[in-house]
Amino acid sequence: MSEQHKANQPALCKTYADVTDLRAGDPAAIARRWHVRKTRPTVRGDGRLMIVAADHPARGALGVGDRPTAMNSRSDLLDRLRAALADPGVDGVLATADILDDLLLLGALEDKVVFSSFNRGGLAGAEFEFDDRMTGATAASTAAMKMNGGKMLCRIALDDPGTVATMAACAKAVDDLASRGLIAMVEPFMSSRVNGKVRNDLSPDAVIKSIHIGQGLGASSAYTWMKLPVVDEMERVMEATTLPTLLLGGDPADPDEAFASWEKALALPAVKGLIVGRTLLYPPDDDVAGAVATAVAMVR
Repeated sequence: MSEQHKANQPALCKTYADVTDLRAGDPAAIARRWHVRKTRPTVRGDGRLMIVAADHPARGALGVGDRPTAMNSRSDLLDRLRAALADPGVDGVLATADILDDLLLLGALEDKVVFSSFNRGGLAGAEFEFDDRMTGATAASTAAMKMNGGKMLCRIALDDPGTVATMAACAKAVDDLASRGLIAMVEPFMSSRVNGKVRNDLSPDAVIKSIHIGQGLGASSAYTWMKLPVVDEMERVMEATTLPTLLLGGDPADPDEAFASWEKALALPAVKGLIVGRTLLYPPDDDVAGAVATAVAMVR
């Protein structure tokens, strides 16, 4: 890169006020910063991945445990994400464009794996929650920003017609990503409404069924990865796939119990690491660095 070209690049922001000012005064700087960001391959070294996730807010899901408004503050969430990403054992992040752009401008995504979030149309608590249309990133935007891939949630409710639209959208997204050589991370669940609220069936057989449906989406599975919950009988569950898999953390009532279950599941051959959000970003003692260090030690 020439010295003149470097001079045209926006300086990294030091404060959240700087981020807002840059967004207002020079929004094109975001694309320029994505273009010059130091990228990295998804898999390197020991082949294991530790990813932090922050795509819940765009679905209106702001609660963590017994704190219904835990994720209300964007600056607080960014503080927590930056603390997590500062650990050299954390490979990268999964989030929606608004959060990724903020982290980018703050310099937190250099030499990091980045996954975009595709579908957030199925807002938490909405009548149309299962019709989870693609309202986030696209394969084209993911490629343009030199990200590693995109993630899609695919909740399957056999009694809700919105499910087929979600499945079709996910299949197209898998194809669009694969055509660009980018990872399509599919997060499938068998789901239903219980007392008016969407609940995922975490029984082993339901997770196995969701895996078979999810990994069959699209014309090619060459670039498909799975994002799966840690449930009972994980040895049997993981026999359902040969696809690279990252374990999701969810929002467990007991973080210590969650850590123990992750550690056991990480020993399974198809499991390539963790992709965890609220458990690490909002631990009961608010020690983000400590929670992240514990997870990193298990992955490595």
